[in-house]
Amino acid sequence: MRIPCLFAFLLAFLACGSIPARAFTSDAGPLVDTFPLTLVPGQRTEVLGPLFYTQDSQNDHTWALPPFFSYRRNPDPDLDVEEYDVLYPVLTHSRYGRQYRWQFFQLFSFAGGVTQTETNRNRFTLFPIYFQQRSSDPAENYTALFPIYGRVLNRLYRDEVFFMAFPLYSKTRKRDVVTQNYLYPFFHLREGNGLNGWQVWPLVGHEAKAVTLVTNRYGDVLTSPGHENFFALWPVYYHNHFGLGTTNAGVHYGMLPAYAVLRSPLRDQTTYLWPFFSVIDDREREYKEWEMPWPFIVIARGEGKNTTRFWPLYAHSEGKDGVLETLSILGPVYRYNRLTSKPLDRERSRILYFLYTDVREENMETQAQRTRRELWPFFVKRKDWDGSTRFQVLALLEPMLPVNRSIERNWSPVWSLWRDEQNATTGASSQSLLWNLYRNERSPESKKCSLLFGLFQYQKDSAGKRVRLFYVPLGRKPSSTR
Repeated sequence: MRIPCLFAFLLAFLACGSIPARAFTSDAGPLVDTFPLTLVPGQRTEVLGPLFYTQDSQNDHTWALPPFFSYRRNPDPDLDVEEYDVLYPVLTHSRYGRQYRWQFFQLFSFAGGVTQTETNRNRFTLFPIYFQQRSSDPAENYTALFPIYGRVLNRLYRDEVFFMAFPLYSKTRKRDVVTQNYLYPFFHLREGNGLNGWQVWPLVGHEAKAVTLVTNRYGDVLTSPGHENFFALWPVYYHNHFGLGTTNAGVHYGMLPAYAVLRSPLRDQTTYLWPFFSVIDDREREYKEWEMPWPFIVIARGEGKNTTRFWPLYAHSEGKDGVLETLSILGPVYRYNRLTSKPLDRERSRILYFLYTDVREENMETQAQRTRRELWPFFVKRKDWDGSTRFQVLALLEPMLPVNRSIERNWSPVWSLWRDEQNATTGASSQSLLWNLYRNERSPESKKCSLLFGLFQYQKDSAGKRVRLFYVPLGRKPSSTR
């Protein structure tokens, strides 16, 4: 992708001016600055501060006009990844091999390409009004104009959806279960493998499923449990049998808000004046719990769970063997959670949701750590598994959308007044203030500094020391120059 003509003209003008072209185009930030990347091998050029940049590394070629447009491509032919963003997230385009997707917010999209089954599909969506797919396999074609008439496949969490004058009539299928809705959601008929059900919601409804055998994706034959559900004046009265044909068959019935009862071999629960008083005996997870009322006051004790909650003042919960731990004080004022799932140990602390975030992840086998600290809107600091760090001031969106590559490409350059990067592997480091108005670079072999559009430049490496003031070399000319 070529640099736009405006910036090509600017670079040509600088090269032809009275200031030495090499000095100006290399170290004249924030007008023009070209420098090596610190955290990965590669090079970046920034023009007019945050308004334009290009970046090349082993796995990335990017050029952008933040925040209006960015283009990214992975040069690896085996991956063949390409992305466009126009005023992200207004319009985005992504292509992975022969599959592509154009998207306007989450409402308007085109998608298509060859699938794993070698069929070519092209989708167009104007959510939630119009859905269309055209495929090399005619059986996969569909068109839907909501709410008038249409059919869609593998969308909306269903294998198939058909509707006509919705909500007057619709039909959905998920695996073997077919549900026909009339005047949705008030009346439906449902059938499937050993399943029959009906409802006139919210007056009455009944559904029963026999114990059946199913084959999973690996060809194993498994038992599919049965159930029988009944309700009247939903949600006032219900009586459900679940897990039929298994070792944990049970019953769940209630007359809300007076009482609700669950009985099974692994768990008992009794609720009076729902949701004010509940008692739970979970024999599978080995704990007992008292709720008075849920979710405000909860006490749980046992091997599988220990919880003390007086929401919103205080809440603390710890799972079996400390695998999951949560803590909150004054609701959203302070929240902490920890998940230990070998080999990963992850902790996160937050103050007022995104105002301050501190995340620590540790590999329990190697003791390597990855951390992230963010104080909105002032800074974000991240340390990777190899010990390399990046610190940025300001951070207007990064704390709310962490590790979002599109935010980093399109928006971070606009407000990143200060950048500090440290490469723990190579020992290289760099600092940039006000889009390279001041820039400092260090490595074990060299030092380099530029200031005020390159009016002052200093470099030290194996060739010696070099200083430029107002683009004029000072001192003795070294034996070799860069």
